[in-house]
Order: sequence, then structure tokens, then C-alpha cells
Amino acid sequence: MAVNLVNVESVSKVYGTRALLDGVSLGVSEGDRIGVVGRNGDGKTTLIRMLAKLEEADSGRVTHSGGLRLGVLTQHDSLDPEATVRHEVIGDLADHEWAGSAKIRDVLQGLFGGLDLPGFPQGLDTVIGPLSGGERRRIALAKLLIEEQDLIVLDEPTNHLDVEGISWLAKHLQERRSALVCVTHDRWFLDQVCTRMWDVQKGDVYEYEGGYSDYVFARAERERIAATEEAKRQNLMRKELAWLRRGAPARTSKPRYRIEAANELIADVPPPRDTSELMKFASARLGKTVFDLEDVTVTAGDKMLLKHITWQLGPGDRIGLVGVNGAGKTSLLRALAEAARTQGEQQPAAGRINVGKTVRLAYLSQEVGELDPNTRVLQAVQQVRDRVDLGKGREMTAGQLCEQFGFGKEKQWTPVGDLSGGERRRLQILRLLMDEPNVLFLDEPTNDLDIETLTQLEDLLDGWPGSMIVISHDRFFIERTTDKVYALLGDATLRMLPRGLDEYLERRQRVIDAAAAAAAPAAPAAPAPAGKSAADQRAAKKELQKIERQLDKISEKETKLHAQIAENATDFGKVAELDAQLRELAGEREELEMRWLELAEDA
Repeated sequence: MAVNLVNVESVSKVYGTRALLDGVSLGVSEGDRIGVVGRNGDGKTTLIRMLAKLEEADSGRVTHSGGLRLGVLTQHDSLDPEATVRHEVIGDLADHEWAGSAKIRDVLQGLFGGLDLPGFPQGLDTVIGPLSGGERRRIALAKLLIEEQDLIVLDEPTNHLDVEGISWLAKHLQERRSALVCVTHDRWFLDQVCTRMWDVQKGDVYEYEGGYSDYVFARAERERIAATEEAKRQNLMRKELAWLRRGAPARTSKPRYRIEAANELIADVPPPRDTSELMKFASARLGKTVFDLEDVTVTAGDKMLLKHITWQLGPGDRIGLVGVNGAGKTSLLRALAEAARTQGEQQPAAGRINVGKTVRLAYLSQEVGELDPNTRVLQAVQQVRDRVDLGKGREMTAGQLCEQFGFGKEKQWTPVGDLSGGERRRLQILRLLMDEPNVLFLDEPTNDLDIETLTQLEDLLDGWPGSMIVISHDRFFIERTTDKVYALLGDATLRMLPRGLDEYLERRQRVIDAAAAAAAPAAPAAPAPAGKSAADQRAAKKELQKIERQLDKISEKETKLHAQIAENATDFGKVAELDAQLRELAGEREELEMRWLELAEDA
């Protein structure tokens, strides 16, 4: 029988006149992996802070089992700014001691991309004080994961991690024996890691078995039976339910509800997007040309980020853009935005960006633009436009769109200065959409947004007729809102990935493995492989060189195919034929890379 680690008994917490938690009773046992969801401001962080005894309850009590080893990641770290990364993460361990620990090596590799902490000026000996908030947060997470705990409590652990880092963290937590309570808006992460869900709503906490997908199904069923939620929210839940059932496969297993009832809920829900109809409508709004890149090179200072890129963003294209940090994702969007702003006069370091004459671009950057703090929410939206045309005969007033984005009638009269970071982010997206753009650039749009707001934004984007590029580390959001994924893999090229983010992670792993294999022969005093003669080694080296030439040719072919796909974007038959050729090349590349790794040992 699982040992009880934490008990929460009849806990209440009031801020001002608002009860965040009202008589809540919960428990955490050994082996529990609990995800905490709910709207921003509904009390998720307060709940886990009281669970960890970092904050006192107004009434009720929280008890921990004797000798509980508790690790907590809060949104504000307590690292010593005068200390080095080495001191905070590894402590007094000698180099040979920590380097001999598989766990420490795994954490450093997973969170920082290498044992020497690439990206930090002095590696492990970097002083913490001058580092950014995201870098400090990764250090705090590494410090926590290296230690042993009975229970780990994490508040937004995926913030400031890229797709690879989030994937690594999910795998790491799956393999740990510690119990887990985690607040996050990353739905893919919740599905991978959690086996129970706590939904914080209006002072109550509802418990569900299973990960995020199971929670969506069970909550929709509970609300259908209870009929307690308003029609708008019910419709949003049903639409996301349809996405989960019809979208990417294997999102859920072992459902803990009546499958017939869930199927009944989505029987009359249309697919999230009618792609062909949206493409037609987008073409009518945009014409044939949106952005055409011809032999473009993008630089940042002396660093070349992208080299000789020929690519096209066509009418109605919905692109997810992923890549390693520093590869040039944001720089590419900025180059496109500058060309649009100056009507083609501002061009990149080399090559040319042609911009369609009808392009109306809205660019959501990572920085939240400042508004007059005394302006009311509704006024800030009405400053842009009173009504917005969403296409296909759909029109909304500023007030209606505010409500869809979680700003109820009372909240619409709140001064902007009183909004939280997530609410300001919501308002920024809302103002962009009110300007009726036909091209959207969204750079990390999910930052600071709760899950309910994310589903509302996704619902709005489902029927939005235009071209769109999304940069995000939120796998669920990219899969939900885009149709194609392109990647910057750090080699100054832009590649389309037919299998999306799974293919991106596989390619990145192959790059890492190949780099490790290539570095291995350079190690001092490396003995020749047993049973391999000098002649065998020479033959292996010769074949390695041949494979490398073949891989270069495949890269050239892939680049040409991408260009042809861009040229024939509206010819779906031709695109399908070219896509099949791309898949064949990807298969050839994979076989050659595997053979390269085998030969690297022999050579």
C-alpha cells in the first residue's frame, strides 16, 4: 500500500474579498504524479505553495509525513547571486566524483546541452548574478533534480526550456521514483508525465484520474451530466475533445470514463479546420504572393544564422517553426517583418525577400508591448477597432472578443496596470487580431497563458483565414494550430519535417550522437578497436568519406525539393509527389547516418 506523504485538510485561503481555496482536502501518496491546471489567478500556485508549507493557510491544516524529503521549484529562485553554477549545482564534489555520476551527467546534458555548459561564458564557473531569469531557472531545476527527494513540487518547470529540454525533462521525471506535483500549461508534458490531475476552479479542486487527455474527456463528461458550465465554455471543451479524438494518435490510453458518452459529445462537432476552404479564402485575401525568399542569408552581427535560403510562405500556409536556441528562428521572423514594414526596401544581408502587395502583418514578439497603465481593457481593444471580421461571415464586437479571451464584463473595465503578465499577453494577442491582419507571426504565444486561454486562442485560430508562422516550445499548440513543421537545426539551413516534432527530436539526437562519435577518435591514447586491422580501419575511413559525400548530395536534393514545393504550393497533387520524394530521401539519409555511426567506431 502506498505511503501517504502529504495531507491537505479543509484548507481555505482568502485574498482581499476573494476566496482562492475554500475548504479543500487532498492527499499526495508515494508514486503519485499529479498535474495541476486551472485559469491564471484561480489559485494553482497558492495551492502548491501551501502543500509545500511555503505559505500558511487561513484555516485547515497541511501535514507532512515524518522525514519527508521535499524538493520545490518556485517561480522565483533562491540562488546566491555571488555563487558560481558549480557551487550551486554540484556543491563540493570533485570533478572526478561528479563526472563519474551518470545522474549528474544526464541532468547537465539534458538541461544545458553539455557537461561544459555551452552558452554560459565560463561554463560551470560562471557567476550566477548577471545571468538571465531563464538561465537561473534552469540552474535551480538542475540543482533540484540532482538531489534525492520523496516528493518534487514544480511550478511551471517547462518555462525557458526548448522542445528538446522539455522532452528530456518528461523522460527524466518518468524514470524517477519521487512523487510529483506539477503546475504547467504544457499539455503534451502533462500527458507524458502525469497520472492524476487537479483542476483548480473557483475555490474548489476537482480530481481526475489519468493525464491531460483523460482529464479533458472526463471533465467534458462531468460537465455534460452536471450542466453547470455556460454554453460557450462547453462548446470550447467539445471542440478540443474532437481534436484529441481525431488529431494526433495515441494521445490517451486506458480511458476512465464511458467511451460511448464521449463519442456522443463529439458526434456533431466538425473537424478543427477545413483546410482547403481556408486556403481558398486566404488566397482571395492575399493573392498568390505572401513572402518569397530568394537565396536569402540572415546574420546576427558576425554570426551567419541562415545561408542561401530559398523558400515561400504561401496564402493559407500554417507553419510551425522549431529549432535549437540561437539558430535564427526569431531573426528570420524579424527579417520578414522588416521587409513587410518597409515594403521590400529593407533586405537581409544577402538575397531578396519579395512581399505580396496585400500583406497585412501582425507580429506577436516575445516582449509584451507597454500600454498606458490607466487605460481600461475594453478601451485598449477599441483603440484598434470596434468590430472584427473573422471570415466566413463571422463577426465579433470588441466586447465579445474580450469575453472569448477571458475578460468578462467586469474585467473589461480593469486598468491595464492591474493586469497580471498572462492577462497582458492575452490583451496583446487580442489587439493584434482586432487589427484584421491576413498574416500572423507568433513568437512564443503560449508564454504566461493558462490552458483555458490556450484552447480559446486555438479555437479562434482554427477558423482564421490567412498565413501564419508560429515559434513555440509547446508541442501541443504547434500540432493543434499548424499544418507543416520546418526546423532550423543549427546548420544554417531550413528543412521541412514531414513527421513534425518527433522527426525533429530524432534528427537532433542523431546530430548529437554523430558529434560524439566524431569526437571519440580524438580522445588521447584511444586503443584500436579489438579485432580491427590497420587495413580495416583505412577501408572504414574511405567508406566514411564516401557516405559524407552522399549525405551532401542528399542535402542538395532536399533543398531543391523544398524550393519546388514552395513554387507549387497551390498544386496539391504536385506537392504530394514532391513530399513522397522527400520521404524517400529522408529514409536514405537515415540509413547512411546509421552506417556512418557504425563505421566511425571501426575508423
